[in-house]
Amino acid sequence: MIENLIFTLEQCAEKISALIAQNDQIHSTQERNSSGDNQLNLDIESDEIIAQCLLGLDDVRGICSEEKPQAVYKKSGKYLIAYDPLDGSSIVDSNLSVGSIFGIYQDDFVASELIGAAYIIYGPRLELVYTDRDSEVSHQIFSNNKWRKLPPLKLGQKGKINAPGGTQKYWEMRHKKLVEEFFAQGYRLRYSGGMLPDLHQILIKTGGIFSYPATTDAPKGKLRKLFEVFPFAFIYERAGGGAIDGQKRLLELGIDNLHDSTPCFFGSKDEITQVKQIYEKAYE
Repeated sequence: MIENLIFTLEQCAEKISALIAQNDQIHSTQERNSSGDNQLNLDIESDEIIAQCLLGLDDVRGICSEEKPQAVYKKSGKYLIAYDPLDGSSIVDSNLSVGSIFGIYQDDFVASELIGAAYIIYGPRLELVYTDRDSEVSHQIFSNNKWRKLPPLKLGQKGKINAPGGTQKYWEMRHKKLVEEFFAQGYRLRYSGGMLPDLHQILIKTGGIFSYPATTDAPKGKLRKLFEVFPFAFIYERAGGGAIDGQKRLLELGIDNLHDSTPCFFGSKDEITQVKQIYEKAYE
């Protein structure tokens, strides 16, 4: 992954971390973003910071934000960046960890053109995780006003964390069966209400399962492919795990529009195998 892009993400991380520390930014606007979520002032300002930083790079030809309806393009550059400027902003007032997610695409905003991915987590520690097609999952921490590398992140064959998203009353029977089976095997419930912190915890703890299924109120799932699902699918596969929609590999899915969503499951290989086994059966 290009060094100047990583340097730019480091700058974004420092700026947004400082922004989050300003308590007067945690207010809801009357607006909804292109995905239908309520916008905070913090969402809008984080989006502006990232857009300015990325569009200032010669190598970036276009950007697409979860907070905006359309992509923005320049005349030159070879990379397209799709990003969620502040994933988990609905829990930021609870002082829980939130983050930014980035998918790095080449010729088009489609999974087959994804060549790298990164995320920033704003928590007790400021961290940056990134990878590309030829690299391990790199992990950095901001400490004493400088970035320091930590050991690469890798998933084991299985874990013990179960992070099930979505409202339970809207789950399909097979998904209820899946979640119950993991708990019956001794998995621990770990769910914050934020995709990024929960997926980060599974990576840090070297295994587990995160699920956000199709539900009766959201048949296509809630999480967006370009900004959230594809980047984390890329990272999880590079870390030795898997990412599927219940049966199919997430990075083989197409998109209907820039804000298209999908059911998604991320985890270690054993957990992903169990998801496939449950989801190929019918439960009534």
